[in-house]
Amino acid sequence: MKLLKRITAAAASVLALLPCLRTGDTKAVSFNMQSTLHSESAILINLDCNAVIYEKNADTMQMPGPLVNIMTAVVCIENCPDLTQEVTVDEDVYSDLYNIKYQEDLRYADIYDGDVLTYYDLLYAMMLTSSVEASSTIAYNIGDASIANFVQLMNDKAAELGLSSTHFTNATGMYSTDQYTTARDMAKLTQYALKVPHFEEISTAYSREPSIRDPENHPDRDAWKWYHSNTMMDSDSDKYYYAGARGIKTGNLEMGGRNIVTTAGRDGNNYLAVAMKAPINDSEGEVAFYHLDDATTMFDWAFNHFSYKVILPETAELGEIPVSLADGNDYVLARPREEISMLWVDDVDVSLVNRDKIEWNSDSLQAPVKKGDLLGKVTLEYSGEEIATVDLIAVSDVNRSALKYNIYAAKMFPKSKWFKKAFIITGILCGIYILLCVYAYVLFKQRQKPVKPIYAVPKINKTKKKKNSGEKK
Repeated sequence: MKLLKRITAAAASVLALLPCLRTGDTKAVSFNMQSTLHSESAILINLDCNAVIYEKNADTMQMPGPLVNIMTAVVCIENCPDLTQEVTVDEDVYSDLYNIKYQEDLRYADIYDGDVLTYYDLLYAMMLTSSVEASSTIAYNIGDASIANFVQLMNDKAAELGLSSTHFTNATGMYSTDQYTTARDMAKLTQYALKVPHFEEISTAYSREPSIRDPENHPDRDAWKWYHSNTMMDSDSDKYYYAGARGIKTGNLEMGGRNIVTTAGRDGNNYLAVAMKAPINDSEGEVAFYHLDDATTMFDWAFNHFSYKVILPETAELGEIPVSLADGNDYVLARPREEISMLWVDDVDVSLVNRDKIEWNSDSLQAPVKKGDLLGKVTLEYSGEEIATVDLIAVSDVNRSALKYNIYAAKMFPKSKWFKKAFIITGILCGIYILLCVYAYVLFKQRQKPVKPIYAVPKINKTKKKKNSGEKK
């Protein structure tokens, strides 16, 4: 039975991904959302296809606050060979935080000087509660007794991931004018972090109890338990609970507003939402949690109004190219090499996608043409933005007419390079032949010259002639 469930789940996952697999070179399509967000910056990404479906000031620099703990966790996990290793907490590592200006920005997890915790415990405390004791202890120990070294590792990792609008100055998320990021960079970082071993498990846990307890510091065993600050996971929260929401990190700064990075999944679709710099208070000065409202608004919009739609069917005929020397139709139709399917919002008609941007490899063809031959490519556009590019191929074969080809060949032979070569060779051979003829004629004339008389009668020896005359007498 368990095996059957696993097979069914695997099949469902594959079916959910099929629309993503049958696409050409697709790009993100960002749509307008009717609802207004309170956050200054936001971005919403479908994790299954890595498609950005909404963004608002996604490249505006903001103060991340404890969202930096995402990078702190990544650097810790990638630089710690054993997360079960025990660490003794030293209050001196973070005691300087007691004197900073914005004390309300700091969060604690009741971790005391001398507590012995594993790196696992410290990561859970940091990701669930934004514990400055945990993040400082991690940075100090992984940075070889230097928090500055650890921060350098954070910035090195940011550069490696291409987070060009991100800079870190501390591992806790405390206020710093030189610590900044963007909603887009936070989304990129989180997508990477979700692939790092243990990160998803830790950042999406609802609660965690430390694996080691000091009875002197923590006599009440049940009192020392950490809960995730993202109350969208809390089923007891009537106002903010959101079915399918998971972690990942919240962060508040008096000078930077409320931030959140969270995911949600429903019906095989998974989304990542980032909202930054939401007001801490409402218009009447009352405490407000607009970052949670904004995350809920984005998720509702995605789940209720998006589905996979065919933007360009594989059977669509997008044009024709004339074909010469054809036996029958003197043209060939072009269609996409593959179907383009994308996440699409229900209130935008797919007919608004522009298919007119076509680049042909040639203005005309010569038979024969084979079905599937590459003819060019089409670029799909929506609202002036390129959203996909796909090759165009021949719909059918176009055979060559033997009669038309022979006539064509006869007409074209005088213009061909072979004709020119043949003409030159023929001229050379004719010239050689003429020269040979002239040479032969000259030899013939020389042989026909008359012989001089002196050489016509044979010479007679006079002595022998007289002797012969005497004998006759």
